[in-house]
Amino acid sequence: MRLEPVVGDDPREILRSLRSALHGAGPALGLGMVRDAPTEVPAGTAVVVTTSGSTGVPKSVVLTRDALTAGALATADRIGDGAWLLALPPSYVAGLQVLVRSIVADREPAWLTGGFTPRAFTAAALMMLSTDRGTRIPTYTSLVPAQLTTLLDAAASDESVLRGLRSFEQILVGGQAVAPATLERALDAGVRVVRTYGATETSGGCVYDGRPLRGVSVRIVEGEIQVAGPTLADGYLGDPGATDLAFPRDPDGTRWYRTGDAGILEDDLLRVRGRIDNVIVTGGINVSLDRVERVVRSIPGLESAVVVGVPDARWGEASVAVVPRGEALRRSESVQLEEARAAVTEEIGAHARPNRLVLVDEIATLPSGKPDREAIRAAVVALHRP
Repeated sequence: MRLEPVVGDDPREILRSLRSALHGAGPALGLGMVRDAPTEVPAGTAVVVTTSGSTGVPKSVVLTRDALTAGALATADRIGDGAWLLALPPSYVAGLQVLVRSIVADREPAWLTGGFTPRAFTAAALMMLSTDRGTRIPTYTSLVPAQLTTLLDAAASDESVLRGLRSFEQILVGGQAVAPATLERALDAGVRVVRTYGATETSGGCVYDGRPLRGVSVRIVEGEIQVAGPTLADGYLGDPGATDLAFPRDPDGTRWYRTGDAGILEDDLLRVRGRIDNVIVTGGINVSLDRVERVVRSIPGLESAVVVGVPDARWGEASVAVVPRGEALRRSESVQLEEARAAVTEEIGAHARPNRLVLVDEIATLPSGKPDREAIRAAVVALHRP
């Protein structure tokens, strides 16, 4: 089967090609393809999404028609059917799934005019409001946490933004953990948010508010979250070794995806604890940067902090909290750092305390909206290089 690379993020072009690919009439789409990638894909492939993730290592994930459709149908089964607003890049799996859900529901999606801003989001959201034979058509969208925070900030002084947010039956939020303070703000504002968990390899979010979607199974093996079900990707294009490693099979033939995320199951609810490999060794002790980040984000003014590990002459490695300058409260950096260090000491231990707080004009992000941790780490190292 032929793979046709798509250049750029034009939602019209991607929607047109995606509709053809899902119906089996056209070639598979190649989103974010790297040079010298294979141009032939297995039969049944709809999309190949190449993503570097936060590590910078490209992976070309093969998603079939069946997997993408299963994810869309399971989402409708969980939260309902309706019209979707595309507010994310369609080359990112969460944005791609907005288009898939629209195609499966046989509804035209809406999208923003220009880039993402509170004004553009609100205009698109309020224009979607409509009825069918007197019954309101539910609307949905998918965001990353940074977008939700931006909209909540704007809604505090602009009633129209708040109306736009409240107009959605549900807003899916994923891509990274949502700070508890952000969830509380959304709840207080009357905004209906669903936290999603998943990956490109699972056709996007497959666990909503801790509960797997229909047909999806979750287990914990040696602390790692593994996922099975009809939404799994076929594997990595042109890399059978990596595919076998990431998608092991049980003796009964059940195929699982090893997420690389740490987690636990409590009362059948999945709780994600961060990346297994996002760990530094400081003073001979392993420290999960994800865990430190969660605690730091509980401090007022540090809700958007990103914690990275950097070389340290004394301890080998140390953690640094990086915060957008515009979101930090009007207190000195030293005061906020001490508050963060105290909270981390109480929750985790003194060994895990961040040793610096760095204010930046803007947090570097990947196209998906996730923090670009490698770029952030490199910038911090360069900033403090002798």
